[in-house]
Amino acid sequence: MDTALSRAQIVRWRTAVFTIFFLSGLSVATWAARVPAIKATLGVDNIQIGFMLLGAGLASIIGLSLASVVLARFGARRSMLGAILTFSVGVALVGIGVDVANSYVVVVVGLALFGLGNGSVDVMMNVEGAAIEKTIGKTILPLFHAFFSFGTVAGAGLGALAIAMNLNVLTHTAVIAGLLVLTGLWASANVPAREIAMDPDADPAPDQKPRMRERLSVALSAWKEPRTYTLGIIMLGMAFAEGGANDWLALGVVDGHGASEALGAIGLAVFSVSMTVVRVFGGPLVDRFGRVATLRVLSVLAASGLLLFILAPNVPLIFVGAALWGAGTSLGFPLGMSAAADDPAKAAARVSAAATIGYVAFLCGPPILGFISFHIGVLNTLYILVALAIASGLASGAARPLPVPAAVPADGERPAQPADTRTD
Repeated sequence: MDTALSRAQIVRWRTAVFTIFFLSGLSVATWAARVPAIKATLGVDNIQIGFMLLGAGLASIIGLSLASVVLARFGARRSMLGAILTFSVGVALVGIGVDVANSYVVVVVGLALFGLGNGSVDVMMNVEGAAIEKTIGKTILPLFHAFFSFGTVAGAGLGALAIAMNLNVLTHTAVIAGLLVLTGLWASANVPAREIAMDPDADPAPDQKPRMRERLSVALSAWKEPRTYTLGIIMLGMAFAEGGANDWLALGVVDGHGASEALGAIGLAVFSVSMTVVRVFGGPLVDRFGRVATLRVLSVLAASGLLLFILAPNVPLIFVGAALWGAGTSLGFPLGMSAAADDPAKAAARVSAAATIGYVAFLCGPPILGFISFHIGVLNTLYILVALAIASGLASGAARPLPVPAAVPADGERPAQPADTRTD
């Protein structure tokens, strides 16, 4: 990282990345809050809504996969701005497709742009967050992810306000898209215009530029590393558990335990609040105990919370289980991202690969759980999440920080090694 950055520049950089995480969450919740209105206005059924979600999900995975190449080609600042503008246009196009064109196809195109931009910016903002961690010497990615959660809460709240004010989808999405663009312009301007080298061994001469084939080769190199897949298990288990809660926790309270819909909503709120609180305050715990120990404890919490949620004989214990479930899943994804970005030279490629594994689980997990639950019931299906949480804990050793290779001075003498080489 460029050590020439002043403290004020680092503070602006950190604030900008906090803002970008928030904007990503805001954009997700904005269109999600209007799904019922989109369905009613276009006159589509649940199968067509499912295809819309699938299109957005596939575009997100494409964005995740291409992000490292884009970062290497255009640098951090321009890449993040381009991704923000892409998902902002996507949000606006959803509103145009609903209330102007009244076209299912236009809405699908809007969601594809939304998914492409959001998938790309997800890798980029995590790479930047990891770089900030290295600069300030503290674990901060969990707090960045908490700001994504704050963005989803704000988006849901603004969506509820728009509905209460009888605003149509076009007006709502146009206002939010404008806010995303203006705020994104400010935030990206405060991201250092640094190059993302990706692979120092393949750095070109000053007067040369690497070809696209070389960039793509470097971007795909992370898929050849066993550590990528072990980190993927950590993120897959926790992403499955988080996505499963978002889609099936409330239904588990209602159908599985026979409680009211209001209690189902409260159970989901308990999960979300617990997860967000741990993300806000989890960084110092990671700095104190290390990634591996933290992930192992959290996997135990997640598995225990899920078991308590499944087997609870009364509503209070259901809520306790939901709280433990939320706390347990809170840091798996951000710490997996942080571990993938340990080597700044290959951070973009490794974060892209690990994030792709996690997001495939996050996007595909809930439909798979839904299919299984049709045959064995919601609560029995959640035992799958217990097994995945345990697997995540068993794989947590892969998150141990990579040793930083010491530079050899020009005269060939090896530098003295630091006294404390403990990595976790």
